[in-house]
Amino acid sequence: MFYETAHTFVAPMIKAWWRPKVTGLENVPETGPVIIAANHLANVDSFLVPVVFNRKVRYIIKADFWHKSGLTARIKQRFFETVGSIPVERGTLKSAQGSLEKAREVLDEGEVFAIYPEGTRSKTGKLGRGRTGVAWLEEHTGAPIIPVGLVGTEKLFVPGKTLPRPRRAKLEVRIGTPIDLSDIDRSLPENRRRRAITDRVMDEIQKLSGQERDTPQPKTEH
Repeated sequence: MFYETAHTFVAPMIKAWWRPKVTGLENVPETGPVIIAANHLANVDSFLVPVVFNRKVRYIIKADFWHKSGLTARIKQRFFETVGSIPVERGTLKSAQGSLEKAREVLDEGEVFAIYPEGTRSKTGKLGRGRTGVAWLEEHTGAPIIPVGLVGTEKLFVPGKTLPRPRRAKLEVRIGTPIDLSDIDRSLPENRRRRAITDRVMDEIQKLSGQERDTPQPKTEH
């Protein structure tokens, strides 16, 4: 209930301030589990996506984020609490698997979970190769993967400033159709199969974001 109330009042304000151009919302199923796979250009991405989607979108957030102090930090913490973000310790293989297990719980409950397959923000503006966690989620939940291309969010903040510049950056959220994975050979060894799925996801994200790839992409067998 609190989420719906907050989204009703906060989302219009943020949309009026940033004026993002959103396309493809009709591609998101109204019910059932959904994996949102997006590129990651700036910290603000995690604010923008929950605002523009009509359904509640949940994320994994680094646990140490909740220990930061200051007004800006408290505002961010309150926002992520509202959208149901999940704090998880990071930095080890065990914590990475724990993050995926938490995400699976969200999807098993029929909710929407957003993931950045690159695993971190792009420092160059190029699209990274992508980690195979998104494939793990698809295989363990059967949830459709919706690719999202975020454009312009890295230009929203002036270097060295805490607050975003008003209306100067042209922001776009391009939402694709569910990714067709029907031709993926599910009999492939696990590592090759998940790499094939992940590469397909990154290809679809690139089509939407228009980014240059960070490294040449090897061909995968499907």
